[in-house]
Amino acid sequence: MVEIDKFLQKVAQTPVKQRDADGSRVVFAMDATASRESTWDSACHLQGQMFVATEGLGNLLVQLCYYRGFNQFESTDWCDSASSLLEQMSAVRCLGGYTQIHKVLEHALQEHKRNPIRAIIFVGDALEEDADHLCHLAGQLGVFNLPLFMFQEGNEPTVTTVFQQMAQLSGGAFAPFDINSASELKGLLSAVAVFAAAGRSALDDFQKNQGLKLQWRG
Repeated sequence: MVEIDKFLQKVAQTPVKQRDADGSRVVFAMDATASRESTWDSACHLQGQMFVATEGLGNLLVQLCYYRGFNQFESTDWCDSASSLLEQMSAVRCLGGYTQIHKVLEHALQEHKRNPIRAIIFVGDALEEDADHLCHLAGQLGVFNLPLFMFQEGNEPTVTTVFQQMAQLSGGAFAPFDINSASELKGLLSAVAVFAAAGRSALDDFQKNQGLKLQWRG
């Protein structure tokens, strides 16, 4: 609960941009390399719950991005329903390969310049890239007020350190999770989606409904 509280406190302190006329846009990026194959189906189901939490708060548009295999990076069309997102995620199968987190960040920056994005949510468990380059890109996201919400599956120390730094540089937040703790991941993902869709007041209401007692700063 302490980790959840810290994460949600950071979410609430993140500057929120004016909502776009066609909805709030969020990039949802996933590591689809072989190391995540055993938990992929469970994670997909939980991640689709983001839409459920934002019902009645305004239109949420999500673009799924993922990398896998040899130099393969994909991004889907923007979708506005849990069923559409789940269908897209369920069609993806994990393939062995190195991480390509830099492509996620570069893609999001380009999308943001075309049409503003409210947040990037990333879920992964590994890091096989240059940390300095990733932190540089995360800093660019911060300049454009585009926060990264980094979710780490597992507890590999090097991954934790870099993911935390990336989140901080972008103005976002970091949280570790265990796929066996389904309700925890569902709550954290939903909190970010609620905040992106409708701002801090909606997040406050969401937390009250979830029974979370947090003290806000600022």
